[in-house]
Amino acid sequence: MTVSDPQNFLRRLFDEAVAAADPKITIPTHLPKAPRGRTIVIGAGKASAAMAAAVEAHWPGALCGLVITRYGHGAPCKHIEIVEASHPVPDAAGQQAAQRMAELVQDLTPDDLVLCLISGGGSALLTAPAEGLTLADKQEVNRQLLACGAPIGEMNTVRKHLSSLKGGRLAAAAAPAKVVSLIISDVPGDDPAVVASGPTVADPTTVQDAIDIIERYQLEVPAAVRSFLETEAAETPKPGDPRLESVETRMIGAPAQSLAAAAALAKAQGLNVLDLGDEVEGESRDVAHAHAAIALDIAAGKGPVKAPAVIISGGETTVTLKGNGRGGRDAEYALALAIALDGHPAISAIAADTDGIDGSEDNAGAIITPDTSVRAAATGLDPAAYLENNDAYTFFETIGDLVVTGPTLTNVNDFRAILVRE
Repeated sequence: MTVSDPQNFLRRLFDEAVAAADPKITIPTHLPKAPRGRTIVIGAGKASAAMAAAVEAHWPGALCGLVITRYGHGAPCKHIEIVEASHPVPDAAGQQAAQRMAELVQDLTPDDLVLCLISGGGSALLTAPAEGLTLADKQEVNRQLLACGAPIGEMNTVRKHLSSLKGGRLAAAAAPAKVVSLIISDVPGDDPAVVASGPTVADPTTVQDAIDIIERYQLEVPAAVRSFLETEAAETPKPGDPRLESVETRMIGAPAQSLAAAAALAKAQGLNVLDLGDEVEGESRDVAHAHAAIALDIAAGKGPVKAPAVIISGGETTVTLKGNGRGGRDAEYALALAIALDGHPAISAIAADTDGIDGSEDNAGAIITPDTSVRAAATGLDPAAYLENNDAYTFFETIGDLVVTGPTLTNVNDFRAILVRE
């Protein structure tokens, strides 16, 4: 593998980032001691099934439980039931499994252990509408949140206040049992209260915060949602809540670890590394323009590092939907980046989601090379028109530059790498 083969090198960087967050690696060293009582394993997220399999492989005693993961993200387990459900818009399978999960943690004692496996995607998968709300209400709110361009922290603030399990309510339901949460973060800042809407973590946000977000983005939420948010029942457990005294949270995987693994590989190939961090947020196309400017400066010998170099970053960008095309935030970032770079002969890049799914399509993201625009023009594609229609998936599918991995069974969010050769 050499940097003279940019596409393969960039793909290898992505694979290295994903491997660093593999639950088989991260789970074993973070398992708690077995309790005197029962061990019940619960959880939700795109990595939760793989996490459950890793727990089973290393747990010294008896256990049982249930975790919810996205369709296609299952893993074989003998004692922990794996339920697959819809993401990013919830469905009845997730709702039914969430209800059964809530029943599993009822009537426990201080001698029991609830081991909660949480990863990104868990907010949509752990679907438990608060009393008086329906699945249809939650689905409509989710669709609008996904389309409005709100960052994940704001989206999950709303979700927490419409749920009977999120925002610390799941841990409260398990009291007085000990609750140990093992979390693989997919959010900027790695706040456990944000990952999967923090079902086992006290919630510092308020109902008023949720209402402000709905108003800021002018969401047309169902009347039942607005009515519920005006009740005391909508407020979540706060820091200091006695029901959460026996909760312990362990962050076992995070985007920074994956960026470090990719950086180490790049340095081993003799590249200078510019790490922009794991908390990059903003509109995908705007972030792409900013990153293109840095890459062009490096190529011109005016950047913060010298070529040959790789610019890496993580975090979670957003897309405000205005068109009716297909594609997620990573493909949109890649398309906007290709337009901004305008075929620069020394620059290639990859943008892909570490869970293997960019938005709701079957790709992880896309790769761009110096001839992306030329090949697009040869097939009659206008990159700007596809970007305007939020149709990056079709653009890259047509020229054969989608990154397709299938579910990776982990999730530490976006990975972006821009290679600048000499």
